[in-house]
Amino acid sequence: MNDSQPPVAAGTSACDKVLDTLARLCLIVAGVLLVFLIFSFGWLVFGRYVLNDTPTWIEQSSLLIVVYITCLGAAAGVRFRSHLSIDFLREGAPRPLRLLMQLIADAFVIAFGGVMAWQGWLMMLNNADRPIPMLGLSESWRSAPLVACGVLLVIFTGAELIQRAISTRKGH
Repeated sequence: MNDSQPPVAAGTSACDKVLDTLARLCLIVAGVLLVFLIFSFGWLVFGRYVLNDTPTWIEQSSLLIVVYITCLGAAAGVRFRSHLSIDFLREGAPRPLRLLMQLIADAFVIAFGGVMAWQGWLMMLNNADRPIPMLGLSESWRSAPLVACGVLLVIFTGAELIQRAISTRKGH
């Protein structure tokens, strides 16, 4: 079993299963894009040094793909709680303070995700008519991963917050 993913508990809700599947889908898409990125750079090197004809579209497509990989991976990292964190202060605190610290951290992630989604959406709208050089796609494609990541951050963190509230209320 992968250490970065939490084990599936016997009482896992349907919502958890859907959110875990969504996060895994993010990782699959990011992985496929990473493979495409590697092959495209191979083509760049081959074109430049063997064919003496540099494919110019690779630079712009690579910049676009890296944003998608980063945003999808970050969202999945929030769901699977695999981001780097320093827990010793929080875990050493008394339970009420620990819960407050978790609540504050979750509130910051939700606020950040909301702002990211909103500002990404505005960027998408403002750049819809501008093409990406060498690709011909709309510049909105550069902002779309910000919207997706922001929405996923809000959903994943909100679900975690609700689950923590329910388990705290039950006394766990």
